[in-house]
Amino acid sequence: MENMGSQTNISFGENYTNEVETLTNTSIKGILGLLMDSIDVCEGKREVISLGIGDPTAHSCFHTTDAAKEAVVESLLLDKFNGYAPTSGLPTARKAIAKYLSRDLPYDLSPEDVYVTAGCTQAIEIAVSILAKPNSNILLPRPGFPTYALCAAFRNVEIRYYDLVPDKNWQVDLKAVEDLADQNTVAIVVINPGNPCGNVYSYEHLEKIAETAKRVKTLIIADEVYGHLAFGENPFISMGLFSSIAPILTLGSLSKRWLIPGWRLGWFVINDPNSIFKSPKIVERIKKYCDIGGGPATFIQAAVPKIIESTKEDFFRNTLKMLKKNSDICYEKILDIPCISCPYKSQGSMVVMVKLDSALLQDISDDVDFCFKLAKEESVILLPGTAVGLKNWLRVTFAVDPSFLEEGLKRLKSFCIGHSNLKLIN
Repeated sequence: MENMGSQTNISFGENYTNEVETLTNTSIKGILGLLMDSIDVCEGKREVISLGIGDPTAHSCFHTTDAAKEAVVESLLLDKFNGYAPTSGLPTARKAIAKYLSRDLPYDLSPEDVYVTAGCTQAIEIAVSILAKPNSNILLPRPGFPTYALCAAFRNVEIRYYDLVPDKNWQVDLKAVEDLADQNTVAIVVINPGNPCGNVYSYEHLEKIAETAKRVKTLIIADEVYGHLAFGENPFISMGLFSSIAPILTLGSLSKRWLIPGWRLGWFVINDPNSIFKSPKIVERIKKYCDIGGGPATFIQAAVPKIIESTKEDFFRNTLKMLKKNSDICYEKILDIPCISCPYKSQGSMVVMVKLDSALLQDISDDVDFCFKLAKEESVILLPGTAVGLKNWLRVTFAVDPSFLEEGLKRLKSFCIGHSNLKLIN
């Protein structure tokens, strides 16, 4: 998704300047593309190490289960799923997703509560679009996933940011939420497990968020694209568990848990047992929006029931084991890098946020300058925190081969030492 944002000059060194879109108005893929373009790829150049994008499929240690591949092949060979699917999704896929999500809830979702989408990105677009109205505003986490802001801007929905508190395990600043909300607030977005922070919220904190939403009379958009990818102290708990307190629109996908982001199979789900939000008018509006956008490939949808039913728990356990191992490596190595600190060890998803102390660096102005120089000098890609709303922070993605991660962090350390102001550090 491109954005018609304002332009700004960002200096990457004495000999060159580059005009890029303001990073707060640009997609993550767009920013990572700019970083890749800044690398001088030539013969003999070191391999590019990207710790910037949450797509683990480039690494052999992260691959989907055979059950998922077999399910897709089977549905394709049946020759029954080559036509258009209903725009809300195949009934069998909606039923399977409802059953899967109901495992985490005290009640059973209806298939009619589920809309199959082209990944979680389309689910975000649907959620924001159906809620948009004149003078409306939406509360987004800072730091957070920038697609929400991009979608809100396209729909003329005012964006208001509430802070996540790093010293409190990136918990939601609930007072800020109450101060920001008014009668025009259409939703509070909550991302759990967290992207970009790697946090996993406790039952108690999620309940407080739901109670806050009830007090300010709005609903919650629960982004659970990393659902069940929790490997720390807190287990994953679905926000839908608190839907009797406030209506929840749950967004998710098979992408992360099944390691198949390119299959673009996501969902938009209404968790509203008291029918506070859900009404015939709302349902009709969602269906009309689905008519416009369409959904994922029919044969992928047809494979969903078997993908969910046939995947063994060993597959999920092995993924979590690898993510925890890499999270540990990341945290331990960062402790030994000057100018960078990690206030919170990632407990879930595939990412962690680290703080950059640019004052300890001789010729680095901020996180953007840092990332472009790191890319050019060390062929290592990190996401500048400015891209997710937090200046002078960095997002590191650790869903990569462990040796790849260690080499990337080794180069990062070398870069920091090379640019550090030793007088200030010592």
